[in-house]
Amino acid sequence: MYEILSLQQKIMPELLEVLQKRYSILRTIYYNAPVGRRMLSNLLGMSERIVRTEINFLKKQNLIDITSEGMKVTEEGEEVVDKLKELIHDLRGLHEIEEFLEKNLNVKKVFIVPGNADDNEIVLNEIGKTAASYIKERLKDNNIIALTGGSSVKKIIDNIPHIRSKNDIMVVPARGGIGGNVDVQSNTIAAKLANKLDARYKMLHVPDNLSDSALKTIQKEKSIMEVLDLINNADILIYGIGRATKMAEKRGLGKEIVEKLEQLGAVGEAFGCYFNIEGEIIFSTPTIGIKNEQMTNVETSIAIAGGKRKAKAIIATEMYSKNSILFTDEGAAMEIMKILSERETSN
Repeated sequence: MYEILSLQQKIMPELLEVLQKRYSILRTIYYNAPVGRRMLSNLLGMSERIVRTEINFLKKQNLIDITSEGMKVTEEGEEVVDKLKELIHDLRGLHEIEEFLEKNLNVKKVFIVPGNADDNEIVLNEIGKTAASYIKERLKDNNIIALTGGSSVKKIIDNIPHIRSKNDIMVVPARGGIGGNVDVQSNTIAAKLANKLDARYKMLHVPDNLSDSALKTIQKEKSIMEVLDLINNADILIYGIGRATKMAEKRGLGKEIVEKLEQLGAVGEAFGCYFNIEGEIIFSTPTIGIKNEQMTNVETSIAIAGGKRKAKAIIATEMYSKNSILFTDEGAAMEIMKILSERETSN
């Protein structure tokens, strides 16, 4: 199959370009249904004339339905989107890039979805869907699942279906909250996942920016100690990766700390630890929950981040995370490969 595609790419590249364009349109309709033509045009960055032509084709092929509310993908269309995913993956050479990142980041496994989340939020949903499928296949009875907050982690949980076949699963937040939107707080997402898995869950009612003395006092509370024990024995850890200065601002660390992080070369953040591009922790905040050094004890660590802007953050936090499984997108992956290749050349 791959050899045939390679030949087609050389002889009739326009056919594959059309294939990828129509796949992108179908995928966008699928995630935004019901969607109107003008909105679809804006989401895709295509002219309405081109979108109209492609919509007419997809309608004739019974891949989409058009109603007064907007367009949606048919059952047949959903099947086409699902089956084309792997083909598009091959066309873009993403398997080779995955292998490059696994070797050069020294992580366990990398999964890349087409596109760039910086340009299209649908891509982040696709990353979440891919990670959700991976987790679903690996769930076992008596698992303890710990997860952080954030919009990327929420995308994973949004895409996990209701599963009633596993017994005695426990879900816990991996760390305290940082304020802001309650929908993406770890406690909220943990409760949502527990509901989907018919599982038990415990919450961690602790802000993430307390003083050392306050944290030491709180950790002595029986209810907190119980949650921390569960976190320390997690079988599956799901976490997002943030850009250093952006996360520092979200955590309310203050202008001086943000400037200090910039001076120290911090580019990535995870679990309250701030990393430079070499993967070294250069600053950390007092926190209750999972610690960076505990990650090696977790059987399955799921990291999610998308978009070209997250490339340095991914390198910083994932470098040498030997048991980490990274889910990202083409935009971030290409930029990571560029940075790592340039580093190797300069050395």
